Amino acid sequence: MSPEERELLEKSVALAQENNNILLSMRRSMRLARVMTLIYWLFIIGSAVGAFYLLQPYLNDLQNVYSGAGDLINNFKELSQ
Repeated sequence: MSPEERELLEKSVALAQENNNILLSMRRSMRLARVMTLIYWLFIIGSAVGAFYLLQPYLNDLQNVYSGAGDLINNFKELSQ
């Protein structure tokens, strides 16, 4: 093997190692992005469920008030007939 061929081979190996390092870092960043996206959506969904859980008693009270108002309106209709 001539010195020129050996030098080209060493450059090729160095370039392949550099490419491998770049690809590994890209894969690592993609995994991190997936995990962060999963955490993001879990936070969004969890916040929505938590908000509903906290607001549920107030929503039930509101539903009872509106159903009571509907009954009152029906009573007025019955009285007028």
